[in-house]
Amino acid sequence: MRFPWIAICLALSFFAGQVFADDQELKKEVAVDKAQVLEEKAADKGAAAPAPKKAETITQSEVQAVDPAGTAPLDETITCLARSIYWEAKGKDSTDMEAVANVVMNRLGHPGFPDTVCGIVKQGSERHACQFSWWCDGRADSVQEDGPYAQAKEIARKALNKQLPDRTHGAMYFHDRSVKPDWTQEYVRTARIGRFMFYKPRGGSAK
Repeated sequence: MRFPWIAICLALSFFAGQVFADDQELKKEVAVDKAQVLEEKAADKGAAAPAPKKAETITQSEVQAVDPAGTAPLDETITCLARSIYWEAKGKDSTDMEAVANVVMNRLGHPGFPDTVCGIVKQGSERHACQFSWWCDGRADSVQEDGPYAQAKEIARKALNKQLPDRTHGAMYFHDRSVKPDWTQEYVRTARIGRFMFYKPRGGSAK
């Protein structure tokens, strides 16, 4: 009589797993849709965009359902933002990761930059002069550590929800403190956060 019970347990396990998978897929779809709306509002009004209503914000469980394995193509807002945060600042303090998110969001809706997060992250790739070096370094863009990527997605969620303070004071550019690019002479330094230096254009015009 043990075999029928084993079969029932296996069937229940399969059913529970399928329900969980369906729930995660639904959360992912909701998160992607919300992110697109929040992105459009930010691109339209920039820093002046009002904070979204609670029902419009992306929840923690929703954002973690997006790109769970870190291997999805970079074709939607959350993945583009989280992957950029991850590759630019993984292994550093959370403040460094938040500051990278600030730069991406500061560019969104600003003249001279694309009006989507993915466009900002990939800008310059057609000239092999990427704004974010990890996108053009020729290496695989898949995530290597689950923990830091989950943290990057949470920071991306807060940034899109306008729940992340701008530690960079309006910066649109940054570099690691171990280097000093020539272009820094054309900009105003706004902040020094962890391993990074942050800048914004003189007069507010992107270059």
